[in-house]
Amino acid sequence: MIPDVMQAIEISSPGGAEVLRPVTRPVPVAGHGQILIRVAWAGVNRPDVLQRAGSYAPPPGASDLPGLECAGEVAAVGPGVTRWRPGDRVCALLPGGGYAQYATCPADHALPIPQGLSLRLAAALPETAFTVWSNVVMRGALQPGERFLVHGGSSGIGTMAIQIARALGARVWATAGSAEKCAACERLGATAINYREQDFVAVLRKAGGADLILDMVGGDYIARNVRCLADDGRLAMIAFLAGPKAEINFAQIMARRLSVTGSTLRPQSDLAKARIAGALQERLWPLVEAGAVRPLIDSTFALAEAAEAHRRMEGSGHIGKILLRVSAED
Repeated sequence: MIPDVMQAIEISSPGGAEVLRPVTRPVPVAGHGQILIRVAWAGVNRPDVLQRAGSYAPPPGASDLPGLECAGEVAAVGPGVTRWRPGDRVCALLPGGGYAQYATCPADHALPIPQGLSLRLAAALPETAFTVWSNVVMRGALQPGERFLVHGGSSGIGTMAIQIARALGARVWATAGSAEKCAACERLGATAINYREQDFVAVLRKAGGADLILDMVGGDYIARNVRCLADDGRLAMIAFLAGPKAEINFAQIMARRLSVTGSTLRPQSDLAKARIAGALQERLWPLVEAGAVRPLIDSTFALAEAAEAHRRMEGSGHIGKILLRVSAED
């Protein structure tokens, strides 16, 4: 039975973590091509923090509730949906609305739970897997044997990127800001660089230069990334924690045939996200089921503790993913 109302966490006004408040909302209805998910676990991601602060508005038609990924059970299917049935266990990339007991999303943005994974672990997959795979594999064209550098290696994105790159046969370096975080990156198979003590440009240049860099820092890292790329190297930008502006010597880009690209996931079309989902199920899900890639969980909080989960993320002490327990048993 699907109730009429549900518990959710809304952003009462732009601001700090304290603006997240529990509310009762009507249960959303699955529209054409959509499914309704009974949420067991929801992921907490940096874009949720940005949305809460008022700097990352939901796309038109999306829920105003935060939450871009979840795992749970299909509660209902909308008109035109044939792939899923009520009772199917899925994890999904959401346009918003994950901080709630029920959420809707396009049916093609949901994926089956990989064999051997709990709903808890599966909830940590969608946002990071979609982001890393689309930028590292589809846009960045990472090849076996190449040198790959990821900044923020101990984050949810970073830990996923290290594992995917390793599984694809790349040599991996990762930056992190503490001995504990560097050790976590090393355990996943990366050569860790403590950016407080080492210059990642010097380290990578000594190794021959990075063939591909995944960067979520921006700011002065952008020009430094260009300097540490190998000839024909590629830089993929996915966020700008230190700012989106930089001065770059484009003569270096031309002379060394460098490529600079980037993307944000949420504004992309439903079709683009469906194509990424298809690639994940075909190529990444077998790696997950084989144990070569596995989400790393930092901490879990009850749905009503969403503010504490945000404080954990903003404190930057986490290693791996932060999750909200919505109605989970496993």
